[in-house]
Amino acid sequence: MKAFLQKKGVNPSFHQYFITALSYMALGLFASLIIGTIIQTLGSEVPFLPDAFVQIGDFATQPIIYGGAIGIAVAHGLKAPPLVLYSALFAGSYAADIGGGPAGSFIAALLAVEIGKLVSKETKLDIVVTPFVTILVGFFVASFVGPPISAFLEGFGAIINWATDLRPFLMGMVVAGLMGLALTAPISSVAIAVMLDLQGLAAGAATVGCAAQMVGFAASSYRENGISGVVSQGIGTSMLQIANVVRKPIVLLAPTVAGIILAPVATVWLHLENNAIGAGMGTSGLVGPIMAFETMGFSLELLIILIMLLIVAPAIISVFISELLRKKGFIKDGDLKLDA
Repeated sequence: MKAFLQKKGVNPSFHQYFITALSYMALGLFASLIIGTIIQTLGSEVPFLPDAFVQIGDFATQPIIYGGAIGIAVAHGLKAPPLVLYSALFAGSYAADIGGGPAGSFIAALLAVEIGKLVSKETKLDIVVTPFVTILVGFFVASFVGPPISAFLEGFGAIINWATDLRPFLMGMVVAGLMGLALTAPISSVAIAVMLDLQGLAAGAATVGCAAQMVGFAASSYRENGISGVVSQGIGTSMLQIANVVRKPIVLLAPTVAGIILAPVATVWLHLENNAIGAGMGTSGLVGPIMAFETMGFSLELLIILIMLLIVAPAIISVFISELLRKKGFIKDGDLKLDA
């Protein structure tokens, strides 16, 4: 049985399903819901842009669109053969369309793809059997498994939102710390934020935590990586540092502490809010700030708050802590060097 599964490329493991597949799910979200929301926001807020921007955004953010994108992305991440990959479109789209949300699309696509891979090229009627089985599995999983799990995750997210509103100081630090670590780890922070449907102050704290990781690593590693490292980490992703984190986990300390320190400032004093998309993105592609404007409305005051809270403050705090760790010998030159 094990040999058959390996032959079919079915390798059940935490890494395969909750790191690889979840990361590809995030790419599907980027290519549909997230970019659609950005285009829609630009069309609504920038006067000289054509109405087509709003129309594009409205369509790209439809559940049937982002669900299908998630389905194909998960199938691609799991190295599905062509017929399985194309059929995964149905699983993801249908799950989202009946109210399963991103989590339902992910689960339906995941199971449909893995079972579809098992029957792929096993019969002479492969062109019929493989998509038939993949679509059928996607339908049943989407109908009976996706919605309850999606409801559970959204309920759990609602508890986090409620707890952060109730105890913004403590919960803000917890949310910022955990979401920041998720962003740097090979786990999709945006997928987590969207599946949990983080909103309000909780999403604001998550944005600060994620931004602190990206800007913190960018600033504290400037001496090793120069301006290209600042750009690739500051508006790209701090996940580039994961190899260095594995080799020397203490390098995580500076950006993580920066996020934890700044989170209460965001939640208690500045009342920074965001939505689920912005919550898991930080400064990546400037999606976090853009979604903050979408949530709170554009103002000069908010612009200054975002610049200080997401860029200036985490950079200063991270560099201060990082330099202290360097002087004490805990971090050495080259520990934050990115592989070319």
